[in-house]
Amino acid sequence: MRLLVLLLAALSTHVTPDFSGRWLCDRPADMGSGWGSAITVTQDASRLTVEYAFFGRGDMQAPLRFVYALDGSETKNTVMMGRGLQVQSSRASWQGDTLVVTTTHTFADPRTGTAAAADVKQVLTLESPASLVVETTRSGVLGGPPSTSRTVYKKQP
Repeated sequence: MRLLVLLLAALSTHVTPDFSGRWLCDRPADMGSGWGSAITVTQDASRLTVEYAFFGRGDMQAPLRFVYALDGSETKNTVMMGRGLQVQSSRASWQGDTLVVTTTHTFADPRTGTAAAADVKQVLTLESPASLVVETTRSGVLGGPPSTSRTVYKKQP
């Protein structure tokens, strides 16, 4: 009985991974994680923030910043891209030591003008304290096939 109590106590004190740090992708080739090749992640008990430079220095734009609530509640991030503001709706949830962030992007179907949506799922896992893997799955848009990519980031000092 005592062993069972100790085991249950150990399971209830499970510590989630901390993805905080400056991370650099050594192979920026495809659409990758959906974030930049160099990202800064901050994390506390309630949220994860990902920040990266998207624009060039001459564009005089701030880095893109995405905040995700770690309790599964919906978060909205607004990005100025193309012809105006784009609002993205996300939910993050823990699956063991893995963080799954699912983001819905809404847009107008160019053929009909009606509202459409596409989902992007980013699965974050620490392979080691110095290696962050982000597996990104993009849903098929307007009848296209889904795609998945795997991006490995190395922690920077």
